[in-house]
Amino acid sequence: MARFTLTRRSPLPPADAWARLTAWPRHGDRVPLTRVGVVRGTGRAVGDVILARTGVGPVRFDDPMEITALSEPELCRLEKRGRVVRGHAELRVRAVGAGSEAVWAEELRIIGLPRLFDPVVAFAGRVAFGRVLDHLLTSATD
Repeated sequence: MARFTLTRRSPLPPADAWARLTAWPRHGDRVPLTRVGVVRGTGRAVGDVILARTGVGPVRFDDPMEITALSEPELCRLEKRGRVVRGHAELRVRAVGAGSEAVWAEELRIIGLPRLFDPVVAFAGRVAFGRVLDHLLTSATD
């Protein structure tokens, strides 16, 4: 599996950082050709499902993620259960000084892609999800 961890510090209080990290539709703002939304539940409880849909027209794939652990405002674990992407992601927030620290740790496997490409997948994940994390923690909410 490709593994990567991203850490960002923010002047935001932990509750505000958490609210931004779990504003699921905003995750798609910085991932090209991707829309993200809640398809089961509210996106705030164990068992809820978040769906990232990537593609153009009929050429697309879905990345359904079920929330399997939630300790608000500190931890959200998502299990990736798609036909193309498997694995899990953990989002964590903690107080640091007057602000907060957000950690995004992910392990993913692209079905059909040899493990030889795991370093490339991890690099792409760091770039793509780093942009998402930066965007979520620095841009104003709607």
